[in-house]
Amino acid sequence: MVVDGPGTADPQRSARTAGEPRRKQGAPSPRSWTEHWAAICSLVPLGLLAAAMWFGRWVRPSGDDWCFLPVVRDGGLVAMLDKFYVHDNGRVANALLVWAYARFGVPGHQWFALVSGLVVLGVLWALVLAAVRRAGATVPPGVPLLVASMVTVLFLFASPNTYKTFYWPAASVSHTLAPVLAAAAVIPLLRARTRAAEVVSLVVVLLVGVFVGTLSEETTVAALVLLVGVLLLSRWIVPLPRRRHVRIWCLTGTAGAVIGSLVLATSPGSRNRRDGRDAGLASMLGPESLRGAAKSFAHILEALLTSWPYLGAVAAGILLGALATRPGGGTTPPVKHLLLVGAGFLAFLVSGYLCTLAAYPVFGPGVVASTRLWNDFLFVYIGLLLGAGVLLGHHLRRRMHSAVVPAVAGTAVCGLVCLSLALSLAPLEDTMRVRARQWDRQDQWLRAGAAGGARELPYRPTSISKMTEPFGRGGQRTWPSGCVARYYHLERITHTRTFPWQ
Repeated sequence: MVVDGPGTADPQRSARTAGEPRRKQGAPSPRSWTEHWAAICSLVPLGLLAAAMWFGRWVRPSGDDWCFLPVVRDGGLVAMLDKFYVHDNGRVANALLVWAYARFGVPGHQWFALVSGLVVLGVLWALVLAAVRRAGATVPPGVPLLVASMVTVLFLFASPNTYKTFYWPAASVSHTLAPVLAAAAVIPLLRARTRAAEVVSLVVVLLVGVFVGTLSEETTVAALVLLVGVLLLSRWIVPLPRRRHVRIWCLTGTAGAVIGSLVLATSPGSRNRRDGRDAGLASMLGPESLRGAAKSFAHILEALLTSWPYLGAVAAGILLGALATRPGGGTTPPVKHLLLVGAGFLAFLVSGYLCTLAAYPVFGPGVVASTRLWNDFLFVYIGLLLGAGVLLGHHLRRRMHSAVVPAVAGTAVCGLVCLSLALSLAPLEDTMRVRARQWDRQDQWLRAGAAGGARELPYRPTSISKMTEPFGRGGQRTWPSGCVARYYHLERITHTRTFPWQ
């Protein structure tokens, strides 16, 4: 990145600023006042992310975790792969990621928020840096980090159920990390400037495609929609020197995703899941499923479009668009701007509906309440808002002949959004802390009872954020009580309405 310090003589200044609106003599360059300002402002979303990751120490197993933990403890990675591929759903990449955190037991759950938060932030930061460089633009050093951190906190914490999106590892690996890992494959493409680098980008997108294809069906659907969209529109949105490689890259990524999907779809576990829930292709494409998915996606779309914190993505984009400069001051024709925004919105609608349709046979109308499933296409939505903000910020800078007003406005909105997200995280942290203490005391009591020779012990559910616990719905739903019993080396557990140690 190139940063112009205040008062620095630059013989190439005229070449860099040609076509840009002239500033009054003596007026400070946007670079001078944003050089440290953007980095300081990024501390707000970064502080929010750090606090949320610190809250992860209160996470305790729940839902599917009860069934994963004893399998990993007793059989390791091989047993976990067998469980997913042969029995559950065929998602071998999902099994690998579950094993990676479940092998550490409860501490693996506590550290998951920290690790996954850093992964999301790191990927998005690298992606923004690569996109800026590929566009031939220069921005103040703190801007890419500010944009990446804002998108990170929006994606992780603006969800209607932050716990399932960010803190529940079983859902995060398949619906939160999956789209981020898919987006990571774009970084080598953007950075490729030599033939060897282009080959590397093809290898990466092929491997990522196969991995994501065996990790999340919904993320795979969203990725395929985007890949096909870029392939079809490449004539209009990709410069001619890069067009051939981008098309080959899209085809390679599509091939990888298809290969991964075939591995998943032909697995015994996937067949068991489809047969057990009547979720085959015929059921998915039936009139009832098509109508039900459309109605459900309409409700999801309404919830997303009326959720104001996502304006933070537009604000972050305005910051980036207003503060970025290009040699010669070149710009993109307005017609292409409209094409990009229209194509992006269409890709979001198509991917969102198809993801909802893929999940509908299993979840039915409950897909609307299963907010973790939204993340597979929510990532596309946030990216669309960010891109629209970049175009708007660039337009505002040219119209106002200054980056100050759009930058200040964007910063104010980002700060307001972070404040709103922080206020929603505070009560969740309180709930997590209370549950963790109850869970720990019950865990100690159950372990002591099992060590003393007990084969059957009472258990009180410690639910949080609509998570599944044994004896839910007033004791009528027993799952996953069998997994809990196995975890504590018991034959069975029974339902109690009071904590047994009291």
